[in-house]
Amino acid sequence: MPASTALAPVRGVRATWNYTLGSIVFFYVVLNAVVVLNLLAVLALSRSPVDALLIALTLVAAAAQIRGCWFLRTGRGEGIPNAVWLITLVAPAAAVWAIGLFRPEVGFLAAVPLWMAACVIAPLFPRRQRWSLLAGGLAVSIAHPVLAAAIFGNPVSAESTADAWLVLFYGLLLPLMVLSGLWWWDIVVTLDRLRSSTAELAVAEERLRFASDLHDIQGHHLQVIALKSELAERMLAIDPEAAREHIHETRMIAKQAMEETRSLVAGYREVELGDELENAREVLTAAGAACELVVGEMPAHADARRVLGLVVREATTNILRHSEATQVSFHLDSTDAESTLSISNDAVQTNVSSSSTPGSGLAGLRGRVAALDGELVAALDSSGERFELSVRIPAREGVKA
Repeated sequence: MPASTALAPVRGVRATWNYTLGSIVFFYVVLNAVVVLNLLAVLALSRSPVDALLIALTLVAAAAQIRGCWFLRTGRGEGIPNAVWLITLVAPAAAVWAIGLFRPEVGFLAAVPLWMAACVIAPLFPRRQRWSLLAGGLAVSIAHPVLAAAIFGNPVSAESTADAWLVLFYGLLLPLMVLSGLWWWDIVVTLDRLRSSTAELAVAEERLRFASDLHDIQGHHLQVIALKSELAERMLAIDPEAAREHIHETRMIAKQAMEETRSLVAGYREVELGDELENAREVLTAAGAACELVVGEMPAHADARRVLGLVVREATTNILRHSEATQVSFHLDSTDAESTLSISNDAVQTNVSSSSTPGSGLAGLRGRVAALDGELVAALDSSGERFELSVRIPAREGVKA
């Protein structure tokens, strides 16, 4: 599989953020478009440069709001990145709010940009401040028509705006849509972190199991060796023959310890091809990929089964780490002439090159396959959308499992 030093988020996580961001941006584009279209209608009747200025400021505010949506992924709870962005988000919207007080023809549309800016800014602050900002933004927006009528004598009529109820409805739903979308995004990120933590925990548990088994073997034998050596040392001057017997037993115990340690390591490293294929299917299915497993005849030679099992294990690891696969296939078959294994997956990262620069894992497997006179090929297919790994190991005459 393609090698990469960075772990990319799985397809579901990135797709969820793209959907969340797209939904938020869509709401902002539509709502700003409605406001601008109504302002254009007012300008067509009034021909006032003040109304033209309102349209220009609304467009600037809309651009700042849409750009501010990108801060919602990583900047939430940390406040505005810097004062420049705060001014960019607030200043044009506040100017529309203030100028709109003197333009009753515009109606409450002048208060909408500032409310939309508040809905972008609020999620960037901690929860308590967030609700305070939304409440303040709503109060300022409601105060606009009140001030226009009470202080400046410019009463605002909802009928002056063709899409009044549409703007009011979507404007009130805007913070709910933004916060609920971000809440769902947080759930997906948390689940992805838990998935990664589960995989790391499984590796840690396996290491602890191996360490425990090794401790049980070595601890017992080393304790006996220390005791026998101490007895031999004490009896060396008193009874050399008995000391020699203890030294001989010490040597045999040390030899037994080495053999048991080798057996433990061999058992830990032992690869059963059938089990590896089933494990690969279970792991990839749990990761969200549709896994096709087609198994014909198993290789007759034990070395071939062991090497192919290592290939399956390495390929599965690389698919999980370095791709966003949704479809994976394993095809294994053996004949009297050779054993073949083919593994392919989709969703190859665009920054991954072909097998001309393989990872160290595949390089090691290529050497193991070559030791059996076989061949390992890893490359993108002709479409560039699937990665294929194929292994061919010829049958060894006169040698069986």
